[in-house]
Amino acid sequence: MQAKTIMTRIAFAGALFAAMTAIGHAQQYIPPMDAAQAQEKQVFGATYAPVGQVAQDQVQIVYYRAPLRAGQGKPTAANVYLDDHFQSALLPNAYTVFCVKPGQHTLGAYVNDAPEYKGKTINRFAANLKAGSTYFLKVQEDGNGAPQALPRNQAEQELRGARAQVHALSRANSTVACQVSQAQVQPVSAVPAAATQYKDYTLKSDMLFAFGKSGYRDISPAGREEIGNLVAQMRRENTAAKKIIVVGHADQIGSDEAALKLGMQRAQTVRRMLVERGIPASRIDAESAGNTEPVVDDCTGSRQQVIQCYAPNRRVVVRADMSSPA
Repeated sequence: MQAKTIMTRIAFAGALFAAMTAIGHAQQYIPPMDAAQAQEKQVFGATYAPVGQVAQDQVQIVYYRAPLRAGQGKPTAANVYLDDHFQSALLPNAYTVFCVKPGQHTLGAYVNDAPEYKGKTINRFAANLKAGSTYFLKVQEDGNGAPQALPRNQAEQELRGARAQVHALSRANSTVACQVSQAQVQPVSAVPAAATQYKDYTLKSDMLFAFGKSGYRDISPAGREEIGNLVAQMRRENTAAKKIIVVGHADQIGSDEAALKLGMQRAQTVRRMLVERGIPASRIDAESAGNTEPVVDDCTGSRQQVIQCYAPNRRVVVRADMSSPA
């Protein structure tokens, strides 16, 4: 395999961020969902609050994207990659926080990434991340892909009002659950200290089931693999959720009653598969949102076009309650 190297040096909090190395490496890739069609209420989570001090055996990364300025065109997602794998798809004025083990990692974020998917096949920027550090990385809108590292004070000024990006399931297998030193966490007046903290894992129903199907035997091989990947990710991140709620979402095709029923049936099926993979049944509930929380609205055209257009609405969300025990 032929490698292409690009060197760049980035200042971070008075010190040099590690050398960024672009490496060409082709792998099989499963494209992330098209975030350009998503609506704000479904793709964004909590407003940014200052992060605490990460544990000394971890590295914390806050990857964010600034709001678009006038004349920058229609907002499209910037695909964020970690170690050759899709981590998130950031829309303007959004951020994602994740942790990794110290050492060598590749990072990058690309606007209008399809179909080259440069973060996996062309340019990968490598850095040696120091234990106990938090890095603030900004998406560059020029398509370069290299993360722009900024000092915390500057980054957090730009992060004011930014929202967490929550619509896509990370495929990065090198992340770990962030361990933040409680003594270092400063209370934020806008967020109650006892506020419930959730982490959402979104599964696309079209990958799990054929259109209109919901039963255990209806799950496709790809769907079973996807659920297995989700459970593996939760275990890898040491997710010890107090409660897990599986929420089924349907589209706008058909009656509201049918959508509510289909959403519940799909949620119950996914719940069953999670239990089979070792998650205690007492910790998992199933619910249905029916068609009340759409990602896209007002699809028109032929029946097949409408089915395809409404695909983002057909999903199952596995929501983990990460709040500390009372």
